[in-house]
Amino acid sequence: MLNIALQPGQSLAATHWLPTSPSWDNFRRALDTQGGSLLTSFVVALGSVGVCLALAAPAAYGLAQFGLRGSRTIVFGTLITQMVPGIVIANALYSAYVDLHLVNSYGGLILADASLGLPFSIVLLRAFMVAIPTEVVEAALVDGANRFTAFIRIVIPISRNALITAGLFTFLFAWSDFMFALTLNTTDDVKPITLGMYEFVGAHVSDWGAVMATAVISAVPAAILLVVAQKYVAAGVTGGAVK
Repeated sequence: MLNIALQPGQSLAATHWLPTSPSWDNFRRALDTQGGSLLTSFVVALGSVGVCLALAAPAAYGLAQFGLRGSRTIVFGTLITQMVPGIVIANALYSAYVDLHLVNSYGGLILADASLGLPFSIVLLRAFMVAIPTEVVEAALVDGANRFTAFIRIVIPISRNALITAGLFTFLFAWSDFMFALTLNTTDDVKPITLGMYEFVGAHVSDWGAVMATAVISAVPAAILLVVAQKYVAAGVTGGAVK
C-alpha cells in the first residue's frame, strides 16, 4: 500500500517494486478529500465502543455471577448471532431506521456498529468475570455497598484487561465497517473512511494511488492501538481461560 501510495500518476500495473521518485501528492489528496471522513470514523468507532461496553459489561456480569436460569443458552444464542450475515442485518435495520428517523445519523451508525462487537464482548467479558471470586464482591456488600456500587468499584477495575480487549475489538469492527455505512447512509452527512475510500474506485476511474494512501492513513490508528494495547489484549483474552 505504501509503495503504490508513494508513486504518483501511474496505473496499478505500471508500479515499480520500490518508489524510485517518491511523492506525497496522493497523501495530500487523501487528507484533503477524506479528512472529514476520518474524523467521522473516529466519532463512530469511539461511540460504538462506549455503547458496546455500557451494555456488554453488566450483561456479562449478570450471566457470570447471578446464577441465572438458562444463562448458558443465552451465551450460546449470543454466539449464534455472530453467524448471521451482515447484509441480512443491514437490510432489516434500514427498515427500522427509516421509521425511527435514524438513517444518515451518527447515532444510528454508532448503534449499528456497536452491535458488531456486542456479542463478542459479552462472551469475552463473561469468561473473565466467571473467574472473579464471589468472596470479593461479597466483601464489598458486607461493607455496605449495593450490587451496582460493587459492580462499578470492584468488578469493573478487576476486569480492566478484558474491557480494554473488548473495546479494542469493537473499535476495529466499527472502524472497518463498510456494510452498515453503505446501507444506512444515503447522503454524505455521515461518511466514514471506508465509504470515502470507495469513492476513488468507479467503473471508469480507479485512482489506486489515492486509494492506497487513504488505506495507509486509515491503518495507522488501528496499528497504534494494537501496539499500545497488546499486553492488555493478551491478558484479557486468556484471563478467563483458567480458574
